[in-house]
Amino acid sequence: MHWKIELIALPVSDVDRAIAFYRDRAGFTLDHDHRVEDGLRFVQFTPPGSACSIAFGEGISTMAPGSLHGIQVVVDDAARARKELLDRGVEASEVDVQPWGSFVYFADPDGNQWALQELPVRTD
Repeated sequence: MHWKIELIALPVSDVDRAIAFYRDRAGFTLDHDHRVEDGLRFVQFTPPGSACSIAFGEGISTMAPGSLHGIQVVVDDAARARKELLDRGVEASEVDVQPWGSFVYFADPDGNQWALQELPVRTD
């Protein structure tokens, strides 16, 4: 049996500001933006090449906006991913090289924190 993470609920305070950030600055793909009913708006984004998406909106999460920390995305090249973020106006950390990978960190306007990881080259 396979268990696959498909969707992560992201707590945001301003849905339209979050849409602008993830679409225009982070470069994610907008999959859905639907108002289901009063108090329920579902917005879904997928990072480029990812099988897992994020969702936010109205009535989606009871978490405090900005409280989700530690979302990790694997990238082919941490330095190139950092440059893409910087070129789009996203503040991103320097590349942090560790034995288990190279990391770049950034946050959305609410403070939800992301880590990009370039996996180390395997020698086996």
